[in-house]
Amino acid sequence: MTLDNAVRAFAGTMVLISVALTYFVHPYFVWLTVFIGFNLIQSSFTGICPAAMVMKKLGIGRGDGASCGRG
Repeated sequence: MTLDNAVRAFAGTMVLISVALTYFVHPYFVWLTVFIGFNLIQSSFTGICPAAMVMKKLGIGRGDGASCGRG
């Protein structure tokens, strides 16, 4: 799995978890979904992806993460 695919899988998983938490636990968990969306949008403009940076340091995925987390 490439780093980019790992980031996409992580983002999708986090969105689904945050929606489930919003539905089953408390409506304020919707802010986690908002944060994830904001982070995805900012990374598309800046090329800085905190999740990719962490995954890269942990050795998750292969490749250089060309489209996300160059830092």
